[in-house]
Amino acid sequence: MNIIILTGRQGATKALTLGSPWVFAGLVSIIAMPIAAAIVTWQLSGSGNTTESPSVATDYDRIWEQSLNEYELGADYIKEESQVQLEHMTQQLSRLQTRLSRLDALGERLTELADLSDGEFDFNTDSGMGGPELPTHSEFYEGADVQTVLDQLSDRIDNRTRQLRLLEELMRNRQIDANALLDFTPVQVGRISSGFGRRTDPITKRSAMHSGLDFAAPRGTAIHAVGAGVVTFAGRRGAYGNMIEISHAGGYKTRYAHAQELQAKKGDLVKKGQQIATVGSTGRSTGPHLHLEVYHKGMAINPARFLALK
Repeated sequence: MNIIILTGRQGATKALTLGSPWVFAGLVSIIAMPIAAAIVTWQLSGSGNTTESPSVATDYDRIWEQSLNEYELGADYIKEESQVQLEHMTQQLSRLQTRLSRLDALGERLTELADLSDGEFDFNTDSGMGGPELPTHSEFYEGADVQTVLDQLSDRIDNRTRQLRLLEELMRNRQIDANALLDFTPVQVGRISSGFGRRTDPITKRSAMHSGLDFAAPRGTAIHAVGAGVVTFAGRRGAYGNMIEISHAGGYKTRYAHAQELQAKKGDLVKKGQQIATVGSTGRSTGPHLHLEVYHKGMAINPARFLALK
């Protein structure tokens, strides 16, 4: 190979002749340089990855271990929290069961006292329920948990509470009706000495109408109201002597005559069986006794009708 070299001085040239070995060596050098550069680059890259690998692996192991620890801590916390909630719900369940047992016992006792045997109030069994079973979208059945039992107990307690309220209202109404009845015996000792209707007058000995019942009893014997009401008169009234008059519900009125001492005054609210006076012989009387009269809307009624209801 001939190489011509131009110089800067007066355009002079020089010729350089290279043999075949030099030409071959040059071509090999030119081709080998890119290959060598690629090899060096690959080795550098490979050695760098080799040095980083253990560090990265260590970081992954540490992160994984930390995650496992956090998961275990979270699981322990959830278990502990669930246990606390379960204990709380169990205590609540026990309280509800105790309350339900007390309500059942109270309901049974009140039912017996009210003499209700028709099955309207039953505290031994739950209310009847039923209906067709409808399909659900869920294919899985979940057993009753503590919360479900609590809900069922709450429903039973609500049912018992409603029954007790109805029972209370019924007994209150019965009590009002019972107080309204004029069936309390006005004196606890003595006997009926004169009945209601026509009789021979004890003073004139002539036939006359007797508008009440006479109860012969020792002087000072307690006189009781035959029913609840309001005292509309308390004082002296002619042939009745010392008398008390009581107005009752439904247009009824009772009179207690010939008393010795009056223990109630006008305007007093009296209960059935309350003592209102004592037996005497004031007014038109032949001896200590109580004269009892019952009126309904101004018409005299035989008191024995009411006393027979006792």
